[in-house]
Amino acid sequence: MTSLFKSAAFVAAIGLGVPALAQDIIVVSHGQANDPFWSVVKNGVDLAAEHTSANVEYRAPETFDMVAMSQLIDAAVNQEPDGLVVSIPDGDALGPAIRRAVTAGIPVISMNSGSDVAAELGVLLHVGQSEFDAGRAAGELLAERGGSNAICVNQEVGNVALDLRCAGFEEGFGGSVTVLPTSNDPSEIQARVAAALASDESVDTVMALGASTAGEPSIIAARASGRDIQVASFDLSASFLESIVAGDAAFAIDQQQFLQGYLPVVFLAAHANYGLIPGGDVPSGPNLITADKAGQVIELSAQGIR
Repeated sequence: MTSLFKSAAFVAAIGLGVPALAQDIIVVSHGQANDPFWSVVKNGVDLAAEHTSANVEYRAPETFDMVAMSQLIDAAVNQEPDGLVVSIPDGDALGPAIRRAVTAGIPVISMNSGSDVAAELGVLLHVGQSEFDAGRAAGELLAERGGSNAICVNQEVGNVALDLRCAGFEEGFGGSVTVLPTSNDPSEIQARVAAALASDESVDTVMALGASTAGEPSIIAARASGRDIQVASFDLSASFLESIVAGDAAFAIDQQQFLQGYLPVVFLAAHANYGLIPGGDVPSGPNLITADKAGQVIELSAQGIR
């Protein structure tokens, strides 16, 4: 057991007490557990379930579908769990279902996306990062590194969190920024980024919004262009981190999604057993992973923790 797991187990034991009553907690996210990013969230959920002895179910629609996700939240409410964890990529679409949970007396914690709307929906707290602020920090650093003309690759159009990332990036970057909408198919993203670079030779910066989905194919497209183009990405993958170490990518923004899965389950179990809850939102990021840090994180990324 790594020191991370030992520390987490210690926190769980102190915060929840041993033994504790098993609780029913349902997690509804907009990301499937087989997605590289969301598999790390699911790993955090699973470890929290182990540490708290709670009965935890992870549910997500098969695609980015707010109607289907709203229905999953409604179904969870009907089961009357002791706690509900939700991501909120679209507050307008998911708000009614989340409010029904709150009205039914179910404690709700949001994670990953929704920091801007969680409080008004009645959510107890949010575990995640400010997407706008993270984007702004990335834009400022890429501008400091000499960037002046950028594309922001959005692989999940309609996800408010991703829109906020691009908006924050544009503010921080200060130069020209064009949002490039794509699907989440890496092959399509590579082709779209390559086409964008070929159509405008003044583009010198690519900001990707997901490492394995958009960051990795953006690196390939940048290399193929034969130009000196800096590529950065939100989130982590072992391959993207290796590219940072090799100098083919500038940095990655780590929102520590493992904590986004782990902490809400621990908090809701503590709330159900003892009425305990943190007094405010918990920022899980952003952390900028540059070349001096990337090597330390690669192994943990490959293990599904970072």
